[in-house]
Amino acid sequence: MDRCRRLPEGGDVAYEVVELRVHGVSGASAETLLDHPVVTRVAGDDNAGFYRPRPGFGVSDRPAALEVEAYRWGALTAGGAVRTVSLLFLLPFMLVNLAVWTRPATGAAGGVIGPLCRLLAATLTAAFVLSVVGVSVDLIGWQCVPYQPCLRGRGYLSWLAHLPLGPRLALLALVPIGALRLLWWLGERSARVFEAFPAARGQDRTSGGEDRVDSPGFWNDALAVHRLRAIHVAVGLGVLDASLLGALAHLHPTPLAHLLVGAAWVLLAAGVVLLLRPARTTPDGPGRGPVDLRGIRPLRIGATVLTVLTLSYCAVVVEPEPPHGQLPGHEGAVAGLVALQAVLLGALVTATVHQRRSSRAAGSSWLGGLATPVFAATAVAVSYGFAAALVYRVADLLDRGEIPNPARLDRPGAPPLEPPVSYRWAALAGLLTVLVVTATVLWRIAVTRRQRRRMAEEIVKRDFPDPPPEALPRRAAVREIVARSAIAEHLGPVLTVFLVLSVVGVGVVALDLVGIGPSQLSRRWAGTDGEAATNLALATDVGMYVIGLVGLGILVLGLFSYRSDETRRTVAAIWDLGTFWPRTVHPFAPPCYAERAVPELAKRVAALADHGGVIISGHSHGSVLAAATLLQLPSRVLPRVALLTHGSPLHRVYARLCPAFFGDPILVELGDRVGWRWVNLWRDTDSVGGPIFSAHRPGQRPHVTGPAGAVDRRLRDPRGITVPPDDTVPPPVNRHWPYHTDEAYEAAVRELAGRLEPGGGSGSAGASARGA
Repeated sequence: MDRCRRLPEGGDVAYEVVELRVHGVSGASAETLLDHPVVTRVAGDDNAGFYRPRPGFGVSDRPAALEVEAYRWGALTAGGAVRTVSLLFLLPFMLVNLAVWTRPATGAAGGVIGPLCRLLAATLTAAFVLSVVGVSVDLIGWQCVPYQPCLRGRGYLSWLAHLPLGPRLALLALVPIGALRLLWWLGERSARVFEAFPAARGQDRTSGGEDRVDSPGFWNDALAVHRLRAIHVAVGLGVLDASLLGALAHLHPTPLAHLLVGAAWVLLAAGVVLLLRPARTTPDGPGRGPVDLRGIRPLRIGATVLTVLTLSYCAVVVEPEPPHGQLPGHEGAVAGLVALQAVLLGALVTATVHQRRSSRAAGSSWLGGLATPVFAATAVAVSYGFAAALVYRVADLLDRGEIPNPARLDRPGAPPLEPPVSYRWAALAGLLTVLVVTATVLWRIAVTRRQRRRMAEEIVKRDFPDPPPEALPRRAAVREIVARSAIAEHLGPVLTVFLVLSVVGVGVVALDLVGIGPSQLSRRWAGTDGEAATNLALATDVGMYVIGLVGLGILVLGLFSYRSDETRRTVAAIWDLGTFWPRTVHPFAPPCYAERAVPELAKRVAALADHGGVIISGHSHGSVLAAATLLQLPSRVLPRVALLTHGSPLHRVYARLCPAFFGDPILVELGDRVGWRWVNLWRDTDSVGGPIFSAHRPGQRPHVTGPAGAVDRRLRDPRGITVPPDDTVPPPVNRHWPYHTDEAYEAAVRELAGRLEPGGGSGSAGASARGA
């Protein structure tokens, strides 16, 4: 192939350049990405593939030396019902896994934040198992089955009454085991498609310091997930074993029962010790070295053997008198776990504040680098919201439609169903949090409206200085779009309020350690009358319904997101942010799609750059994948690589939310690596993307000098507010999509192509690498 073709208007470079487009969370088709009616896949597979226009189809005014290719990775995170269910049930695990990646940037290792997040993640697994134990073993096996009114008309439960207590509990204990296996399956779903993808070695600059995105093996955590999965399964089984053995030892104490209870606690302690140790070790300390799998096999064997012995002991133990009240020890276990989570959250806040003091990037990040405890507290709140909704909905069903309530007398002959008081506290705390956070959001939107409109007015005045009278309504509509796009910059206080309420709420839930619920506290400590206690109990009932509605709302939102482009982009942005990072904290979180996407992109770019130039064009979240790819590329190919980002959240979201991994120093280093062959296109109407170096908020003037000051290029949107002479409607407001159809985009591609350094191999090798 002739490599001496000159690019019109593109500079002095005269060799082949490939523009590699990477889409964002919207998951555009390859035809849409390439603006071509017929495409063909040249590499990859159906889950993530590289596509090019099929020769001989369509029309292109590009020179032959400037080819275009698209990387379509949307299928890695796509799905129907299974993904929606995963969104609902795996959300707490995804949030706690995300928490560790939002820690402040200190230039040193993560310190105690990593171990604290891993311990908190283990408590979420324990809370999940306890909630299922509360439904199957406590409510059904212990409280409902012995009472005939609870079994009336329920053939699916009445057969359990014919079983002795021990075998009945052993049989119902299979439900938590099955639920734990369901979590395993949901978290492992499609992992084989993109986890542990062979990764090219990048430049190792860790030296025992901050865990960096450019370190080798960063996107290969299959063994770390395997290690964490074994630990969490052992923790879940240990919680189940301790619950069963504790109850039976309370009714029928025997030396064997106490011995097995002690073994269960040893199993839990072993899991804690392994979680405190880093998954990966290097000669200089914790880092991205080999995964330490020592102790995992004995832990897995011990958990399996202990669970088999526990179920066997339950099945043969002599049955005492029929049980009354709650499963012994269950309420204390739930309350103690909540108290432990409150302590861990307090320690996490303290550790994050301490690290923030030594962080140079804290001032430009949301919450000053305190997003870690926000996500951790959110994970705990969502976890107990789901647990409370599950336990009380089942109790409501078993109690013939009446939620068990301390202020409501039990009907004669009805089972005195008593879920743990902690869930009632969680319902009350959840109700207050939803109300206060919603009010805070509305307050922030209202109080910042004037400021945002003033900023938007300056922008539209600059873009459309002298509009004709008939264009004034259109100009006002554009101003409102610009003002709404800046809302995210003003919601920091909302996160602060949520963090405070969550930490206080978790602490208050721990009041169940002394057996005090909301209505009892009202009676005993506040000195209120019975009516006030009843009203407080009714408020917790409302909280139960609110929590259930929130869970249903998440499910409906996930289903609705596949029919609405705007909703899909919002949901996908949150989901793809959480599943972008490796699972180094919770193994049941949704799999990390970047573990395939980034190494695959790096391999493809390196192959193309060996035989020509490559412009990586990333839109929206695709720009984050592009940045991570460049940080993994070997230095020999970087002179032949350029970066084009558009609608990019690299600074607006990632630099602020994840300062340790995509903070300003990392972005500057990224520019240095590509020799500042980097153009970033952005619009004021874009609510997701924005400038990377030239401004920190929409509407600010550029203030950066040097090569970084030439990266950001603002696009006027819309192009005009009047109807052009050759059109019937005014130009559209493009907002976040599309960018690649803008004239400035094509000009940026040709400019970057002209700035690339020539190099490469033979023509035949180049054709093979291109997959043509």
